[in-house]
Amino acid sequence: MSVYDRLQELNITLPPVAVPAAAYVPYVQTGNLVFLSGHIARRDGKPWVAQLGRDIGTEEGKAAARAVAIDLLGTLHEATGGDLNRVKRIVKLMSLVNSTGDFTEQHLVTNGASELIGQVFGEAGKHARSAFGVAQIPMGACVEIELIAELA
Repeated sequence: MSVYDRLQELNITLPPVAVPAAAYVPYVQTGNLVFLSGHIARRDGKPWVAQLGRDIGTEEGKAAARAVAIDLLGTLHEATGGDLNRVKRIVKLMSLVNSTGDFTEQHLVTNGASELIGQVFGEAGKHARSAFGVAQIPMGACVEIELIAELA
């Protein structure tokens, strides 16, 4: 089954690549690796502003991380020249979770992205990962995630 068949089964439409908010590019390819810049959580086209442990809980944070993963897939689609089937492996996700000092479920929030990546890419979606709690993320977003992928 192709990646696009899986996306259709999941009722996911890939968004266009977001315009960078500062002095960076959405992705860089070196050799067979493509590095996607951090994408923040968005809801209704605007930053999903919240802090885990204060404004929202783990389940809503997980939904935000899933939304970030969909945006990352849109950027990865462009980075692959419009063919996500070229993805040989999702190598790593790094997740930053805007959270209070006593919130300790960043790893569970990040599962929202990791689980979706696994559904879309199957075995090739199994990746290394880091999940950090941070005091703030640009524009007050609740989650920011970056991705590294290997292309065939």
